[in-house]
Amino acid sequence: MLASAAAVLHAPDMTSDTANPAPFPMRGVEFVVLMAALQALQALSIDIMLPALGEISRDLSVPDPNQRQLIVGVFLICTGLGSLFPGAIADRYGRRPVLLFATAAYVLSALACALVTSFPMMLAARAVSGLCTSALMVMPMTVIRDRFEGDRMASMQSLVSMTFMVVPMIAPMVGQGVMLVAGWRWIFGLIAVLGACVCVWTALRLPETLHPDYRQEIRPKVIAANMALTLRTREAVGYLFGVAFVQGAMFGYINSAQQLVAEHFGAGFFFPAVFGGMALVMASTNFVNSRIVQRFGARRVSQTALFGYIASSLLHFVLALNGETLWVFIPLMTFSMCMMSFIGSNFQSIAIQPFARTAGAAASIMSFVRMVMGSVLGALIGQAYDGTPRPILASMVAAGLTALIFVLYSERGKLFRRLNYPPGYYAAGKRP
Repeated sequence: MLASAAAVLHAPDMTSDTANPAPFPMRGVEFVVLMAALQALQALSIDIMLPALGEISRDLSVPDPNQRQLIVGVFLICTGLGSLFPGAIADRYGRRPVLLFATAAYVLSALACALVTSFPMMLAARAVSGLCTSALMVMPMTVIRDRFEGDRMASMQSLVSMTFMVVPMIAPMVGQGVMLVAGWRWIFGLIAVLGACVCVWTALRLPETLHPDYRQEIRPKVIAANMALTLRTREAVGYLFGVAFVQGAMFGYINSAQQLVAEHFGAGFFFPAVFGGMALVMASTNFVNSRIVQRFGARRVSQTALFGYIASSLLHFVLALNGETLWVFIPLMTFSMCMMSFIGSNFQSIAIQPFARTAGAAASIMSFVRMVMGSVLGALIGQAYDGTPRPILASMVAAGLTALIFVLYSERGKLFRRLNYPPGYYAAGKRP
C-alpha cells in the first residue's frame, strides 16, 4: 500500500491543476502531509486526551460522569462556530496569514488548558481553542480546492484523510503513554509543542495558493452573498447536510467511546489500541478511495458507501438489541466507519466543487454547518449514552437515512451518475 501511495503522490500532475496553473514548489508528498498535519492538530486536541478524560474529571471534581464529554463537545461546537469566519478573511488576504494565526493560537490555547484549575476554566479554554483554531479545519480544504478540481480533488482529499488518520491511530496510545509517566496536563504541553512545529513548517514551506484574480472584498454584503450562494446551490447543499448528519453520528461515538469501549465492554487499558486499530482500517479505506475515485467518480463511490453504511448500521442495531460483546462490536463498527471514509472525503469534494472563485467563503459556511450540526448532534447522542451502544447505533441509522434524503435532493432523484465537466468549468461561473 505504501509503494502505491508513493507512486500516486509523486505523479507529475498531482501538484498543479488547470484551475491554477502556476508552478507549485511543494512536492506531492510534502503537500499531502502538511495538509494532513494541519487538520490533524484539531483531531489531536480530541483523540490524545480520550484516555485521560476520567483522570481530568476526577482532578477537576466533575460529579456527573457524562459531563466529562463536554471537554470534547464544547471544543467541537466552538470549532464549528469559529469556522464561519476564516474562509472569508482568507478570500481577501490569502490562506497563509490565516493558517499562521490559527497555528499560533493553537499553541497558546493548549498551554492555557494545561494550566487550568477548575472544570469551568477548562471548558472556557477549550471554547477559546475551538474558536481560534477553527481555520485548521477550513483552510486545508480551501487550499486543496485552490489546486485541484473534480475527481482529482476527491482523490487528493482522500490521500490527505489517509495521512490524517495516523493521528486517531496513535494519539490515544500517546496520551496513555504520557499518563504513565506524567499527569494529564503534560498532554496539553505535548499538543503545544506539536502545534509549534506545524506552525514553523507552514511559515517556511507553504506558498500562497489564492489566485490573485479571485480575491474578494471584506464587506458584510459580499461575504453574506458568497455564503448564501453556497447554501442555495442545490448540487452542493444536499451533500453538505448529508455529511453533517453522518459526522454527527461519528462525533456521538467519539464522545462516548471511552465510556462505551473502555468501561462498558471492559477494554480498559487496551482502549487506545482498539480505537487506534479501527482508525488504521479507516486510513486504509481512504487510500482505497484515492485509488478508485478517479476511475468510478466521487458520486458513485460515495453513494454506494452510503447504502452500505445504512445497511451495516441497521444490522448492528438489531444485533445490539439483544446485547453484544466487544468482539461483535469492533468489526461491525469498523465496517461502518470505513463507509464513513468513502462518504466524508467525497461528499466534501462534491459540495465544494462549484465554488472555485469563493472557495474560502464556501469552505467556511460548509465547515460551520458541518461542525455545528455534527458537534451538537454528537453531544446530544453522547449525553444519551445509557451504558449500551444502542443510542449510538440508532443515531447512525437515522443519520444515514437522513443523508440519503439530502443526496436525493441534490441529485434530483438520480443516483450513481458520473458528471464530468471540463477544467475551469466552475471558475468560469457556469452551472450544470
